[in-house]
Amino acid sequence: MTGADRTLVAGVDTSTQSCKVVVCDADTGEVVREGRGSHPSGTEVDPQHWWDAFEEATADGLLDDVAALSVGGQQHGMVLLDEDDAVVRPALLWNDTRSAHAARSLVDELGGAEAWADRVGVVPLAAITVSKLRWSAEQEPDVFARARTCVLPHDWLTGQILRRHGGRDEGWVTDRGDASGTGYFDAASGDYDRDLLRLAVDRDLELPEVLGAHEEAGRTASGMVLGPGTGDNAAAALGLGLRPGDVVMSLGTSGTAFARHDSPSHDATGEVASYADATGTFLPLVCTLNAARVLSAGAHALGTDLAGLEDLALQAELGAGGLTLLPYLDGERTPNLPDATGTLSGLTRDNLTPANLARAMVEGMVLGVGAGVDSLAREGVAVERIHLIGGAVASRAVREIAADLLGVPVVVPAAGEYVALGAARQAAWTLRGGELPDWPVPTSARLEARPSERATEVVGRYRELVRTVHG
Repeated sequence: MTGADRTLVAGVDTSTQSCKVVVCDADTGEVVREGRGSHPSGTEVDPQHWWDAFEEATADGLLDDVAALSVGGQQHGMVLLDEDDAVVRPALLWNDTRSAHAARSLVDELGGAEAWADRVGVVPLAAITVSKLRWSAEQEPDVFARARTCVLPHDWLTGQILRRHGGRDEGWVTDRGDASGTGYFDAASGDYDRDLLRLAVDRDLELPEVLGAHEEAGRTASGMVLGPGTGDNAAAALGLGLRPGDVVMSLGTSGTAFARHDSPSHDATGEVASYADATGTFLPLVCTLNAARVLSAGAHALGTDLAGLEDLALQAELGAGGLTLLPYLDGERTPNLPDATGTLSGLTRDNLTPANLARAMVEGMVLGVGAGVDSLAREGVAVERIHLIGGAVASRAVREIAADLLGVPVVVPAAGEYVALGAARQAAWTLRGGELPDWPVPTSARLEARPSERATEVVGRYRELVRTVHG
């Protein structure tokens, strides 16, 4: 099939750090071209930077002949708009922890974590949108008074693509996957819980319309169809083609563990959020603040780079000579310890070596996110194999240690932009309707589980340290 004969679709990943766009063949999922633009660092950002990065990523005709596009975006971000749809204040991102106290207050005011889990399947933490709304209403009332609408990052970018390219201007839209991360949307019923919104800010806000799994958000003047888009983890699940028994561990800026599931969860501890996925089912998910940056911090402390850290970690034996790291270097979201710091336990004169320190960094990161897999299993999710994705998975040490410690086979998909690929797959579904397109997912490595008495001891030591330090 020639380039002129095939139908092209595009997927956008507007993440914390960058905007990535892939253009794919709608039938096969083959990536035919890609683009990228950078976002500024920080925990709040002017959304205009997201548009600038999108334009950078799609420059030089990247979207020429594209028939449909969908946006996958970082979840939880609070984008406040006034009556003219202008941005009221810089968007607060998921990793802004100023709202931790607001989250605790909201939990208490509804009667505890179990009440929130029963109501919407999500217990407010600093990351969750409802906590950020409460923080803004309390700490900057003059600013918040100007807000009429609250949308999420993917909602905002979808709206900008339509509005700036001659499409609909009929209000904002979202999908149930991203909406389910707000704390005021019930994934089980598919409806907003406006009483929770009023509990948070003592008034109503306009909220985006929640579209169906492959319902059109609109069309540009050129006829390009926009899908509903979704949150980044739901998009990654689409990109990876998850099946029952598959669990994803994503080791990027943050760490996540998630899986598709047929029913919602109601975890009163707040560890497992009962999100919706982008197909009409559910996506129970655990998120940690600390993942790949633990490795970069460890490399810096040891005076080396990531490749050097990998070499050192592979020189040490499983268990790092007795060293155990709780990797809460940026506080932690799961468990909910926003003010926590990291803990290195088990130091002796004999085991204090660069190799053991490097190994402890990798083991601590893997076990920190791996604890989320245990939480999913506790909620009834089948765990038959783990897909490892994210920047840290490029490290052989990470892959090998995951096989040592996680207890099930580990699959490493071929390198790819799975959030953007999932968004592109949704775009193809929106364009053509019918069944979700079945795109192949190439695998770069498969490691069988390597259970051992030593691995059991290492996992137990980590869990005991969590209990000892944080109760």
